[in-house]
Order: sequence, then C-alpha cells, then structure tokens
Amino acid sequence: MKYTRISAFAALGVAATLSLTACGGGDTTSDTSAKDSSSAATSSTSSSSDGDSKSEGASDAGDAKSGSGSDTEVQADAANSGTKSGAKTPFCKTEDLAIDAVDAAPDETEGRIDITMVNRGSTTCSATGFAGVDIKDADHTSNPIERGHAQPRVTTLKPGDAAVFNLAYKIDGSGDSLSSPTNILVTPPNETHTVTLDWPAGAGAIKGAYTDVEVYPTHTTK
Repeated sequence: MKYTRISAFAALGVAATLSLTACGGGDTTSDTSAKDSSSAATSSTSSSSDGDSKSEGASDAGDAKSGSGSDTEVQADAANSGTKSGAKTPFCKTEDLAIDAVDAAPDETEGRIDITMVNRGSTTCSATGFAGVDIKDADHTSNPIERGHAQPRVTTLKPGDAAVFNLAYKIDGSGDSLSSPTNILVTPPNETHTVTLDWPAGAGAIKGAYTDVEVYPTHTTK
C-alpha cells in the first residue's frame, strides 16, 4: 500500500508539470505573434511616412521650377523695358528723333559739343544710355569715340521732350591741330540706324587725336 500511494503521487506530479509546460508554450506563441504584428505595423507606418516625404519633395521641386520661370519672365521684361524701372517703355527709334549738334564750349580750353535729340514721335520712348559716335575727318576717315567715365541716367522722352549728350575734349589753341573734323555720325542708344551731322561751325580745334575725345550718356534737358 505504501508503494502504491507514492506512485500515485508521482503520477500526479508529472501530470501537473506537463500541464504547466503546456500553458507556458501557449503564452510564448501568443507573444511571438504580438511581436510580429507590431513589427508589421511599424514597417507599414515607416513606408507610408517615406512615401509622404517623397511626395512633398516632388511638390517642392515643382514649386521651385515655377518660381524660376517667374524670375526669368521678370528679368526678360526688365531687359526689354528700355528703362531701369522695369516699365515697358520702348527705346527711341532714330527715325522718330530730330537730332542736332551745337558748340557749347564753356571756355577756350575745354571743348564741348552738345547733341540734342527731340522725340518727334507720337509715343513716349526711352533714350537711356550712350549713343554711338564717330567723327569723320576731312581725309574721309571715320574715328569711333570712346565713352567717358559716367553712369547712364534714365532718360524717358514724351512726345516733344528732348534729351542731350555731349562730346568733351581739350581745345588746341596752337593752330597746329592735326584733326580736321567735318561730320559727326550719331547712332542713338540701343539703335542701329545712324544720322550724319555737320561739325559745328566755330567749335575749337581738337587737341591730340580723336581718341582723346569722349562721349557721355544722355540726360533730359529738364
């Protein structure tokens, strides 16, 4: 009887152990499944976040391209405006300008030729900048005149308004000047058509060479 009771107790102990082991195995499976589900959810969230970031990046690039186009248009408008202000004022055409040259020397040493351009057209135009100038000599040669050190000023002409620019040089009072100017060839700023003017009567002789004469930018007479 004693041995029978011990065997029964041993059997009960083994059964309890097996029962506990089975319960532990079930918990482990549950934990693993939970971890797998959590990892999948995290992976899905990460992929969604990456997709959103790429979408926003593409949108920003598109906006940047649109902005660049706008800047280009603004610059193009300013380049074609004829004025620094960006207003769309066309450049004055040679055919719409009445141009004349006069001696305006302030004294006997400083020579100056004032060249006036009057807008005889029907619309406002811009004469901003340097005119192209060549001086023709009695020997039939033509000499381009260099620009003086000055910044152009915005010069907008309404119909009937005038702009002026000048040629400056030193007067040779010795009587030995080697220059014999006969004509001034003028091409208004931003134009390609040229007019030929007579060298002003009474203007002082040029000291040195034609390379010593300088042309200055236009400005209004008002």
